Amino acid sequence: MLSVEELAKRIDHTLLRPDAQLREIENLAEEAVRYGFRSVCVNPSFVPVVDRILNGTNVMVCTVVGFPLGATSTEVKAYEAKWAVENGAQEIDMVIHIGKLKEGDDGYVVRDIRAVVTAAQNAKVKVIIETAFLTDEEKLRAVELIKHGGAHFVKTSTGFASTGAKLEDVRLLASKAKPLGLKVKAAGGIRDFKTAVAMIEAGADVIGASRSVQIIRSASSEVKK
Repeated sequence: MLSVEELAKRIDHTLLRPDAQLREIENLAEEAVRYGFRSVCVNPSFVPVVDRILNGTNVMVCTVVGFPLGATSTEVKAYEAKWAVENGAQEIDMVIHIGKLKEGDDGYVVRDIRAVVTAAQNAKVKVIIETAFLTDEEKLRAVELIKHGGAHFVKTSTGFASTGAKLEDVRLLASKAKPLGLKVKAAGGIRDFKTAVAMIEAGADVIGASRSVQIIRSASSEVKK
């Protein structure tokens, strides 16, 4: 079983609510340092604030691009990624163009991903495919397109759809992603230690969660049993 510290290092401590305010974001970053989380994931406008607080720590700055719908233009996604990296972001979680994926416009999807990867420079790029809207065939095809686009992770969900991460989706994505050298991020609806560990055992490398502190506290109680 993972230790509490090992689990914390796999969690992207996340706050992407549209009504999130500055003090909440500052508290998020402070919690990430206190608990040793992998990164802090916020909307782009808060990147400079988080970068200032996390400067000199081991916690990374993560942000989202084309969020939460993925349907903005490629040029806007690329600029958003460029701006974020220039202002301190070390990882970019972009949303795939779901409609283009579903209609089979693979060329568009690859170009969209590649543009963000290029704009992100040395920052790692995770591609959110929003599994709630996809068939299994589309999920597997999305992983292939992510590889062709040069990104580094496939991510299950934004947290804004009808469902978030499911174990069966994580297993499916991992079965395709791992042989291609891609990693998997499970996000959406992960609220406790047991669920987080189950996601990792199913193949997730990283957990995205807004209830990260709750997860760690529940982890501490589980470890004591």
